[in-house]
Amino acid sequence: MDIPINIFSEGIQFEIENPDPYKVWISDIVAFHGASIGEINYIFCDDDYLHEINVEHLDHDTLTDIITFPLSEPGFPLMSDIFISIDRVGDNAKERNLDEWDELCRVMVHGVLHLVGFQDKGEKAEEMRAKEDEALAKRTFDVPRGTSLKK
Repeated sequence: MDIPINIFSEGIQFEIENPDPYKVWISDIVAFHGASIGEINYIFCDDDYLHEINVEHLDHDTLTDIITFPLSEPGFPLMSDIFISIDRVGDNAKERNLDEWDELCRVMVHGVLHLVGFQDKGEKAEEMRAKEDEALAKRTFDVPRGTSLKK
């Protein structure tokens, strides 16, 4: 399968056992919103790693579940590095009484929704959540529910 989405982990033991359905799903969501993919890199990491990026590049001294770095100009195929903290995703899932893998999918699609133009600050937060829910409803694959993201 030649979808230009790459999945890496940095400093943690994490992998998506069969990433192809995730890649197809993300690609379909991007296309649904009228965009195309040049190259998207998902980098899964821990809180410490993402916190360091947050401080260094965004001057935010807080924990976060995702940071999306757009690397392409508007109107061009999407290029981005998307960093996701597996620690935050797991903790957020527990706090919200959600399955960790469902929450991971929500966060993964959240990053590309930013890339296609949706925002999540202030009044825009409800629209972003609705777009995430729409995208989650379009998944045609099963996630390994009931299992931890951490090995």
